[in-house]
Amino acid sequence: MKKILLGFALFLGVFQTQAQESNLQLKGTVVDTVAQYVYLQKFHNKMFTTIDSVKVKDGNFSFKTKVKTPELYGLSVNTASSPLYIFLEKTPITVQLNPKKYYSNSVVEGSASQDLFETYKKTKDVEISKFITEHPNSLVSAYVLYRNWSYRLSPEQITQNIALLDKSLQSTTYVKELKELVTVLDGLAIGKKAPDFTANDPEGKPVRLYQNLKGYTLVDFWASWCGPCRKENPNIVAAYKEFHDKGFNIVAISLDKKKENWIKGIQDDNLTWTHVSDLLFWNSAVAKLYGVRAIPANYLVDSKGIIVAKNLHGEELQSTLKALVENKI
Repeated sequence: MKKILLGFALFLGVFQTQAQESNLQLKGTVVDTVAQYVYLQKFHNKMFTTIDSVKVKDGNFSFKTKVKTPELYGLSVNTASSPLYIFLEKTPITVQLNPKKYYSNSVVEGSASQDLFETYKKTKDVEISKFITEHPNSLVSAYVLYRNWSYRLSPEQITQNIALLDKSLQSTTYVKELKELVTVLDGLAIGKKAPDFTANDPEGKPVRLYQNLKGYTLVDFWASWCGPCRKENPNIVAAYKEFHDKGFNIVAISLDKKKENWIKGIQDDNLTWTHVSDLLFWNSAVAKLYGVRAIPANYLVDSKGIIVAKNLHGEELQSTLKALVENKI
């Protein structure tokens, strides 16, 4: 009897694993657009990759693509712009897809995960630990911890919140990447040595960080498409002008995708220091090396590569540099 039960359990486990991939029951209509195609996109590392497309017929579309569910996907009528974020499940789902205002007026019916996601987005002053405790089995909890909180929390806090998630979510990509991030961030604490790296400048010449350490160096992560980065740039320019002759240096790493946009951003904002980029957006190797999940972000290191401060913005950057230079710390 035990052997029979064990065999059934093994069969059930295999069945459940295989059932993670199934044909979508996804259909809908498009409104306020003359688009001829709807694109289904897979989410990974803050980016979407098109995996299927269907032609719009009389304003209607339908997908039967075999995909893993439940999981976050994107629906779009234009792959050049951000899609509608949608949690797809094995259940039949209908969508009224409206590309205006970043798809904010689109309507999704049939996905419990999507309903929870929409509730989360509308909730003010979310306490992530409380949210996870209330929804420990939902993929949405793992996703928002990964996507919206990984850059706000300390490594210890990330680990504590991971522990609140149900065991069924521990093998998800989100949790795996969060655990990897914790390891990276542990090695980037103040007082530890910043990772060395080599990347190409706008002329395609390799630049090594440790060959540019003079006095204090700001390892600055930004992008031309990043509004908060561009808003912060005048402050960094002012700090560079005031402290460069006193030993302040900057090596900026851009998360741009297009070289022309990167160079234009440098020129428009008068960023006269060292710049590098692999033009891989959120797949930037240096960003991953430094555990960067949101920009602007930065690390201030001394001439030996030791991290002395991080994420200095606004007046805090000015005051920190002034204290370091005047006190010769």
